[in-house]
Amino acid sequence: MELKAILFDVNGTLIDIETDEGMEEIYRGIGHFLTYQGIYLHPGEIRELYFRIMNEQLGASREAFPQFDAVAIWDTILERHVSDYTRALPPEKRRQLPVTLAEMQRSLSIKRLEAYPGVKDALEQLREHYGLAVVTDAQIAYATAELCAAGLRDYFHPIIVSGDYGYHKPDPRLFNRALEQLQVRPEEAIFVGNNMYHDVYGAQQAGMKAIFYPSRFGDKVYKDTAADYIIYHFGQLLDAVRFLLAR
Repeated sequence: MELKAILFDVNGTLIDIETDEGMEEIYRGIGHFLTYQGIYLHPGEIRELYFRIMNEQLGASREAFPQFDAVAIWDTILERHVSDYTRALPPEKRRQLPVTLAEMQRSLSIKRLEAYPGVKDALEQLREHYGLAVVTDAQIAYATAELCAAGLRDYFHPIIVSGDYGYHKPDPRLFNRALEQLQVRPEEAIFVGNNMYHDVYGAQQAGMKAIFYPSRFGDKVYKDTAADYIIYHFGQLLDAVRFLLAR
């Protein structure tokens, strides 16, 4: 096996993150912010609108694995409740508002965000020899910022975020987008993830070998899918890569 690239899932694999996007405090803060944009909604109404529009998006999708677009959800809320004051906002501010709201919602939902132990050391060693990329089920409004917050952003190119495409893993198109940008074939890459279905099965269906990291998140079993290697901490990742190279 000639290895040229290693691709990673993010949340639950590289980053230990806990969020609660249902908390009332989130929507209370967003409600206060919206009053300064000329929109007056109760926190409970904002929360209900957000999840209802998300379900509308998912229900309208024709994808096998539909992914929502958080920025588009906030844009829809703004359009449905726009006031004369909102219309009079500077055009650039109005264009940026849905992104700001997506970032605000996510940031207020976070209870914990940090790289797993050993991740940075492993990435430092791997990037000397291989291209590193991310394929994550997330939203671009916060995926890159969370990688930055964990000190990991600069290790990866490209960063493929499912929210940009309207579908999520295990859809092989997401893996293929990263491989195309890396200019490597599937058999020249390994995927590392914490979900047996989305990550291991998905990567294998795309033609890659897959390393499974069974963190406290993610599906541990999917039918008869078996990872090519299992690690239990990132100190084992280089040994896993060496093992797969020797096969």
